[in-house]
Amino acid sequence: MSLVVKLIITAVAGYLLGSANTSLIVGKFYGVDVRKHGSGNAGMTNTLRTLGKLAALFVIIGDLLKGILACLVGLYIVGDRGIEAEVFGRTWNEELGLMVGGISAIIGHNWPAYFRFKGGKGILTSLAVVLMMDPLIALILFGIFAVIVAITRYVSLGSIIGSGLFPVAAAVFGRSNAFIIFAAILGLLAIIRHRANIQRIYNGTESKLGSKKKNN
Repeated sequence: MSLVVKLIITAVAGYLLGSANTSLIVGKFYGVDVRKHGSGNAGMTNTLRTLGKLAALFVIIGDLLKGILACLVGLYIVGDRGIEAEVFGRTWNEELGLMVGGISAIIGHNWPAYFRFKGGKGILTSLAVVLMMDPLIALILFGIFAVIVAITRYVSLGSIIGSGLFPVAAAVFGRSNAFIIFAAILGLLAIIRHRANIQRIYNGTESKLGSKKKNN
């Protein structure tokens, strides 16, 4: 099987995995479409405000898991050594498989085929992908996110800054040019998905973590 065919299979598999939007699936068990409540976003934060902590926990687990699985699929299909390959010292094919599988899952989460292409912002799935690509950078970015959220209580602001710093961290730690470009694409995608949040933060109308749920 040629590399191109393997990449296409990986991209399709990653996209379909990502399209399984956890917040919408969990919402079905509650009889609630979270896109019709709160901020209207199909993600963990809006699920927390709308359905509570337990539902949000299931979303966290699901969003992280599908990012990890998509990367493993890419590693297995495109990589030379299969899913038992080391996290570091990967071959180019393994790196490429992780990237294609991961970014496809994020795209699927944001524009899910199963839910009329209206999904979330892909932050948790992105975190899972970064964790699979580079655990050290993932932990650093998560730490920055946590500090920002703790200080401002704006989950969106932590997500925006953490995403924007991904390519910076990749460059600082001397990662490959391909990795830096990949990081820039993921960071830009996350920031673009937060356009409305950026405007609300600027206007002072963005909801803070712990605020009471409210309908649109």
